[in-house]
Amino acid sequence: MTHVVAISPHLDDAAFSVGGYLAARARAGDRVTIVTCFTDNVARPTGFALACQLDKGLPADVDYMELRRSEDRDACAVIGAEAIHLPFLEAPHRGYACAPALFADRRSDDGLLAPLTVALGEQIDRLAPDRLLGPLAVGDHVDHWLVRDALAATGADHLLWEDWPYLRRAMAAPDEPVRLRYALSEQDRAERLAMCAAYISQLPFQFGSTENLQKAIDELKEERLRSTAPRGPDGATG
Repeated sequence: MTHVVAISPHLDDAAFSVGGYLAARARAGDRVTIVTCFTDNVARPTGFALACQLDKGLPADVDYMELRRSEDRDACAVIGAEAIHLPFLEAPHRGYACAPALFADRRSDDGLLAPLTVALGEQIDRLAPDRLLGPLAVGDHVDHWLVRDALAATGADHLLWEDWPYLRRAMAAPDEPVRLRYALSEQDRAERLAMCAAYISQLPFQFGSTENLQKAIDELKEERLRSTAPRGPDGATG
């Protein structure tokens, strides 16, 4: 049995970006595990962290991250994947104080790269994946870059997904070479939709409605996995 492990920054990124591929691998009998990095709680969020909760229509007294972890377990259950939640804080809870800061340079006092690298190394050693996936960081979200950099620092062989829905808003295609093109079937799209729809708290903010999410997924032809390996003289990757 092949073990596919996806290292997701947030509680939705893997499903949003490669849900069809993960669903197909699970149907084929592979073991699928989604490890999400930034899932820890803040007891009383304030400022921008609280605003990120309120702008999704959730009152201040809701345990936002527990709600999101529950959504993630529901999404993983769609394809029978295992959900693992690491105890790190997402950027608004680490001092990033506004939306533009999430897409700017990493804060000088954000010391999460080293402990995240250690934690991911431990998970990789324990899970022993045959195929390891992570974010390309399309859109330049600071948390996505942290995961990409931490994965690179572990030294483990891995492929990078095109972050969605950030990819829909990108001005140009990523530069990194494509290593795998996975053509989506109707069943892949249906299971990707079911996974994504489980993240109920995120859908109005990201897509406006489930109907808009379905339209966006219906337009997808393939999911691409890329590598940071340099291109050879013939355009191939090493």
